Amino acid sequence: SRMCLPGRVAPAAAMAGALVVMLVLTAAGRAGLALASLPVLALAVWLAWRRRDLVAGVAWFGLPVIALVWLRATQGGLGGVLLVLLVVWGSDIGAYLAGRWIGGPRLAPAISPAKSWAGAAGGLLLAIAVAVALVASLGGAAGAAAVVAGVLSVLAQGGDLLESWVKRRAGVKDSGRLIPGHGGLLDRLDGVLTAAPAAAALAWIFGGASYLWK
Repeated sequence: SRMCLPGRVAPAAAMAGALVVMLVLTAAGRAGLALASLPVLALAVWLAWRRRDLVAGVAWFGLPVIALVWLRATQGGLGGVLLVLLVVWGSDIGAYLAGRWIGGPRLAPAISPAKSWAGAAGGLLLAIAVAVALVASLGGAAGAAAVVAGVLSVLAQGGDLLESWVKRRAGVKDSGRLIPGHGGLLDRLDGVLTAAPAAAALAWIFGGASYLWK
């Protein structure tokens, strides 16, 4: 909201979006709480009509939060959440190291000039290696984990590019100042924001988070 909504509406819009996400998470199966959330939802609809960037932001952050909570609550959920986080971290670290050591052609120079195809490949390979190591320690199937990790790694790197595009669209260099030298907290979460919903979708299709690594 602070990046995309200048002026006094930004804090109120951010708070409304956060409330909507929390209410969606807690109202499942509780009719009274769902009814109590209607005024906040009405405010969200009004803000959606006035501020489309807010709607995109609520979906961008809200969906992964809901996905991670749901994923953790399913069968084998702890392993599923660990897999998502380690794949994202592996993608980030592998891309950074390969990009620094190898360099080469740029991946998307118009969006993020620092990223290279070598970095993307390094991130993919390290994410797969980390996932296979995790699954082996859990007694799961390494082949299935490699496929899932490959998909999630590509999506995580796409989330990184999406965050870079949003910052360019908003005309800012950093998303925030909470973590000095890292371009903001959003830089540490951008891959999770795209990988988590995909992991939850796979778990839903196959019947539980344990199917991501078994």
